[in-house]
Amino acid sequence: MKSSIFQALWLTLVLVLVGATGAQAQEEAAGPLSDDEVYQELNLFGEIFDRIREEYVDAPNERELVRAAIQGMLTSLDPHSGYLDPDNFEDVREDTQGTFGGLGIEVIMENEVIKVVSPIDETPAARAGVLAGDFIVELDGVEVRGLSLDQAVDKMRGEVGTDIELTIIREGVDEPVNIKITRDIITFRVVRTSVRENVGVVRLARFTGQAYAGIEDGIRELHEELGDDLKGLILDLRNNPGGLVDQAVYISDAFLARGNILSTRGRTDDENTRYDANADDLDKLIADIPLIVLINGGSASASEIVAGALQDHKRATLVGTRSFGKGSVQSIIPLGANGAMRLTTSRYYTPSGRSIQAAGITPDIEVFQDVPEELQGRDEIIGEAALEGHIDGGTESEATTGSSVYVPGDPDKDNQLKFAVDLINGVETNEAYPPKSEE
Repeated sequence: MKSSIFQALWLTLVLVLVGATGAQAQEEAAGPLSDDEVYQELNLFGEIFDRIREEYVDAPNERELVRAAIQGMLTSLDPHSGYLDPDNFEDVREDTQGTFGGLGIEVIMENEVIKVVSPIDETPAARAGVLAGDFIVELDGVEVRGLSLDQAVDKMRGEVGTDIELTIIREGVDEPVNIKITRDIITFRVVRTSVRENVGVVRLARFTGQAYAGIEDGIRELHEELGDDLKGLILDLRNNPGGLVDQAVYISDAFLARGNILSTRGRTDDENTRYDANADDLDKLIADIPLIVLINGGSASASEIVAGALQDHKRATLVGTRSFGKGSVQSIIPLGANGAMRLTTSRYYTPSGRSIQAAGITPDIEVFQDVPEELQGRDEIIGEAALEGHIDGGTESEATTGSSVYVPGDPDKDNQLKFAVDLINGVETNEAYPPKSEE
């Protein structure tokens, strides 16, 4: 007779696995399992679980065993699904609110090590010199290999004021780089504005819960400051790793008076959603103001939603390098006192029906930076297409070459920003600017 612990485990895994059956590539090749076959597989799992409990050299922690099994099941689906224990779930909620403790980097798991998508502006990691594309192989001398992404992130978070040493492998650098970083409360302004030659520049660092409000305030402030002298706007989404989908919709809507912004398509009706723009005071305010969006290899997810919508509607010209290519949507599904699961539930599609999953968005005008000699050869990432286990589904060809992520700290050395300003002011010309509407 099964123990009560095993019965609870068995029921939990049935509930999770029945919803995920058929998602893995090997099951697609063999066809989905019947319910009876699913239960047979679960019985095998239960047999192994009981043998571990009874015969492993040391008495195991059953709760950790169960959570490790759930984590392994979710991470086998794709690079973005995973289990969040209660502490990690709280970290995620703090993160999306725009205030959290840690280092200030957006990371993914690649080849069993941590890869930096981008450091967040003005955070300890950015100030210490962590770069997009870095591979973190050790945390305080302990190998990352063997840890899940959430476990590694948990180790990087910690008490404010404490130090952690990252051992980094950097492409083009022969020896590992050791960087010591002091943890801090990461409270950052997601939106910063500036003016260059009567052109308003709006830099969005991440799509947190404050993103749209910051964009709206920034645009209104620029309009009040320059009035009729405001020649155009530049929305800078470079190295923006994404965030909340609803904020991407709101920000797209800020520049569009009508039409589709985004569609999501999944296996259930709840995941098939269409988001449309509506006329409001903000888009009326800037309706006639030229717009350029800056993107690069670190522009992912929500950044690509905004860039794709504005490109398809011919509202903006995209300048820079190809984006990351994360065209999937993850749902955070609470599990009560047990934390939550992060599950890929749909792909998203731009207004023209493009799924940019693993393909990215190609800018209308490709502009490269002058990369410093010490960064030559390591300033590019392939993006989603390089992640092991990524889902397919892009309507465009998958990326096979790298896309630059380098952005100079000095605006005067920023080729992409300077080119965008010159386009708006007529110093540079290109057939892709202004975008030509087909309506």
